[in-house]
Amino acid sequence: MYNKLAGMTGTADTEAAEFAKIYNLDVMVIPTNKPMIRIDNADVIYKTENAKFTSVIDEIVRCHEKGQPVLVGTISIEKSELLSSILKKKKITHSVLNAKYHENEAEIIAQAGRSSAVTIATNMAGRGTDIVLGGNPAGLVKEMLREKQDYTQDDYKAAHARAVDDCARDRETVLAAGGLHILGTERHEARRIDNQLRGRSGRQGDPGSSRFYLSLEDDLMRIFGSDRISGLMGKLGMDESQPIEHRWVTKAIETSQKRVEAHNFDIRKHLLEYDDVNNKQRSEIYSFRREILTSDNLRGRIEEMMENVMDEILAMYCSEDRHPDEWDMKGLRDALYGQFALSTDIEPAGFEEFRGRLLDEIKGGYIKKEEEIGREPFQYLEKMILLQVLDTQWKDHLLSMDHLKEGVGLRGYGQRDPLVEYKKEAFEMFSDMSDRVSSEVLARLMKIQIAREEAVEKKFAPRPSRMIYGRGGSESAKPQTVVKDKKVGRNDPCVCGSGKKYKKCCGING
Repeated sequence: MYNKLAGMTGTADTEAAEFAKIYNLDVMVIPTNKPMIRIDNADVIYKTENAKFTSVIDEIVRCHEKGQPVLVGTISIEKSELLSSILKKKKITHSVLNAKYHENEAEIIAQAGRSSAVTIATNMAGRGTDIVLGGNPAGLVKEMLREKQDYTQDDYKAAHARAVDDCARDRETVLAAGGLHILGTERHEARRIDNQLRGRSGRQGDPGSSRFYLSLEDDLMRIFGSDRISGLMGKLGMDESQPIEHRWVTKAIETSQKRVEAHNFDIRKHLLEYDDVNNKQRSEIYSFRREILTSDNLRGRIEEMMENVMDEILAMYCSEDRHPDEWDMKGLRDALYGQFALSTDIEPAGFEEFRGRLLDEIKGGYIKKEEEIGREPFQYLEKMILLQVLDTQWKDHLLSMDHLKEGVGLRGYGQRDPLVEYKKEAFEMFSDMSDRVSSEVLARLMKIQIAREEAVEKKFAPRPSRMIYGRGGSESAKPQTVVKDKKVGRNDPCVCGSGKKYKKCCGING
């Protein structure tokens, strides 16, 4: 679609290998506008989740008391609600963002840089909004003028000037406290997500800090190495409140994240290889469909289909390898009549001569059908029938491909590469679908009949109902006595004449 593909993001460096292999794109790291002075502290690991959250709350309280804003990152809404409930008991004012109300949350997180502000957010909440230390004046102006229904331009200017002064004073307080502090409650499987959280602090040369709090009960730690670290902590006699903090531990966790990323990349790459097969077929179908829609004359395509379908029929009943005396002429005539509505009396001859004469008869029948219906209506019918049959067969083919993909993985137990098997069978299925499209299109076009208006009116004309005259009180008007038939026994022959017992035929549900 595009001649050149490019984009910009702050967290693509960790995914450079995937960009190169899948999209053939290089990742280039551009230096920041101002030097980055954020302090990224080493991770802190606790034995249990309760001990981790206790330590997280203690750090939030310390930052809140000294006027430093805190952005707490969680990996789920449940963890956000848990932290919020603990902070409420501590009577600490805070905001919780769960990516539910994007417009309101963008306004809230824009003020997350004010002094003593505590904001709890999931990874998705408030993305795309810059956190300005000291607060965002535009957001403060909205709060100041919220109660006023009709305010003038002078009111807005006065409120804006007051908000700018407040933010400037508050910025000095925040800078003195150390800038925005990022507090992560758990490591994500992808380093990119953790980098996004860290990147909320230290923008445009501002000071800031970050730290991740982990426990051996976290998902990532349970997958990689929690038993080993737990045993080490037990041997050293460390209780739940004592953390492990070292650069080596942080490096080991990042290595675990790299392994998870590599595993997920392999899964995506594998899926892409399967999808490439579908994509090639999709391109062929859409190209054919576009040709049908834009072409004014589809005769060449139809004649190509005729030859292919006829060759398949000839291969079945009149193979070139066999002598003409061995050809199944009755089967051939039945097949030609069923496919092309063509009755032929051609006698066996040399294969090429026989094939040519047969093809001429089929084309002649097609031209005759076109003359019978009319050139323009028939061209319209060609388009409509081709599109209808192609769409129907393509939908059925996609469903079959899904079923194939679900079960092809089992071929690995037979020491066969599932991807190779998938490509092979997908090609065969696509060829079969193309043959079905040709066969059905030709059958419809050759058998189509145009009903004349007089015939339609005659067919659907209402029939006059017969009136029966009778005399009241005559003997014929007397009700007749209904005599019931003899009851059929369960083991008697069935009354429908099938020869089966009644209990196994019409009386099976009795």
